[in-house]
Amino acid sequence: MSIFDLFTKQRTSSEKQALDLSWLQADMHSHLIPGIDDGSQSMEESVLLVKRLASYGLKKLIITPHIMSEFFRNTPETIQSGLRKLKRAVGEAGITIELEAAAEYYLDEIFFEKVEKNEPLLSFGKNKMVLVETGFMSKPHILLETFFQMEMAGYQPVFAHPERYIYLHQESSTLEGLADRNIPFQLNLLSLTGYYSKGVKKFAEKLIDRELVKLAGTDCHNEKYLDALEKLPQEKYFNKLQDMDLWNKNL
Repeated sequence: MSIFDLFTKQRTSSEKQALDLSWLQADMHSHLIPGIDDGSQSMEESVLLVKRLASYGLKKLIITPHIMSEFFRNTPETIQSGLRKLKRAVGEAGITIELEAAAEYYLDEIFFEKVEKNEPLLSFGKNKMVLVETGFMSKPHILLETFFQMEMAGYQPVFAHPERYIYLHQESSTLEGLADRNIPFQLNLLSLTGYYSKGVKKFAEKLIDRELVKLAGTDCHNEKYLDALEKLPQEKYFNKLQDMDLWNKNL
């Protein structure tokens, strides 16, 4: 085989591996509203990220800015205001994609009080799903209690990127408790590439094997995330994920 033939074969193979997320239809975890958390920091950057996500075949983006009492004190008002500005900029750029917003709540005592007081939470989907994250190292002592209170308030808690929580790797009883309660897990697509660590990748694969993953998202913050995301077609578990009956297509 000549060098030219080898180059052509490699290029053809690369073209076949282009990232296609059309099967997912909706990305329900991203940080694309500019300047309100650790995601996009400008409208220009946000429009670029939305354009790239649309190019992967996604039809809808549910943007989920952090609400974290000590760092990102977002409110429904700041998030909806930012969403309106982003929609206008995306429309002016001629990008066709549906944009919505909810939030990624940090589970702490302040959030627990919000739930107890029945304060309105930013949700998505027909079942009033609310995305919730925790710290990565230590399990909150009110984890299951918070999820129970959310359910009593009429919300469906969704556990954001559980594959990244070290305490879940180490405490099988906590994982089993969440599984027994049928708490839906949201997987970060990047976890399947080893972007966060080999340990996170292995645990993500375990969650897929156990069919605990109900939703998937990019958790896109910036272009670096999307550059890494384009390695997904090389991963065996990316194909396994596509075979699962994820809830994204019904959002």
